Amino acid sequence: MQELPHHYRAAAVAQPEGDVNLSSDGVQDIPSAPPPEFGGPGDKWSPESLLVASVADCFILTFRAIARASKLDWTSLTCDVEGTLERVERVTRFTQFVVHASLTVPEGTDEAKARRMLEKAEHNCLITNSLSAEKRLEVSVAFAS
Repeated sequence: MQELPHHYRAAAVAQPEGDVNLSSDGVQDIPSAPPPEFGGPGDKWSPESLLVASVADCFILTFRAIARASKLDWTSLTCDVEGTLERVERVTRFTQFVVHASLTVPEGTDEAKARRMLEKAEHNCLITNSLSAEKRLEVSVAFAS
């Protein structure tokens, strides 16, 4: 890992109508549009869906690093996140992120350890730690057959 601070750059370009083009060096551009809730077409990533996806992505990448350091073997992890957008004191903002994590581990794995690693990932996720919204983790651990 590089020394902190890290700096990340992204750009957005748009015309009066149509998609917003999101770009960052070294990665494929992403077309963006408002979600259906804000009158958009619903067929593109939106700022809202990108933020919620960032929470899920960060959770999994954080878990992966923690599991590796803790020598926890695992088979798969699914992370579904529900972000709640509300109007609070005349400001529209995300008020809550509920992270549903479903982990599959090899038979014989210490389930309590696996749950602790999931909780540690939620506690150390830099994206949710950067957001003021409430966060809640719901986990399930299953054993591979």
